[in-house]
Amino acid sequence: MSASLLTEIHTVLSVRPKIAELVFQLYGRSLHPELFEICQSRTITRGGYQATIQITNAGHLVAWKYGDIILTEVAAATHHPLPQKRRLMSYRLKGDRSDQLECRGGVCYEMAFSLEPTKPERFISYQKELTLQATRHGMLQKFDSSGRFEAGAMSYVSVDSRDKVFRVQAFHTFPSDCAVLKIQSSYRLP
Repeated sequence: MSASLLTEIHTVLSVRPKIAELVFQLYGRSLHPELFEICQSRTITRGGYQATIQITNAGHLVAWKYGDIILTEVAAATHHPLPQKRRLMSYRLKGDRSDQLECRGGVCYEMAFSLEPTKPERFISYQKELTLQATRHGMLQKFDSSGRFEAGAMSYVSVDSRDKVFRVQAFHTFPSDCAVLKIQSSYRLP
């Protein structure tokens, strides 16, 4: 865990989109930050790469750069005005999925996500566990309640930064759907 990634807990006055409205995308380019409502942001530099991790109102964004290779991972709403140019992956966030991509120079990107429906009592317990985990490390974002449930949505992002590999674990909760979205990705240097 990078020392520059400090624990922070924030609450934002916005409500997250429903899980059915979300998509996972990977780009071979950077994306303009004004396309997103950014709640938190951290930048890590290590081993020749730089990564910026951002929690957004819909999910997260990871912009990873090594030399002239840029990979941008984003979990966003489908109605978001994201570009088509240099989009390398695009998946609706439902069920389980994994994929990988080898870039020039031997850089390797891997991702996996799973959407897990839960019972309401388990969902509340899961959100408490994320809050406890965030008191130790990572970034935690709390969102307002949509009104149907007492608890609002949460996003928790944890990063493991090594010289040759950068790993991200993101957990996004959706109270109105009683669902937890887990996304893991890794960026490996040759």
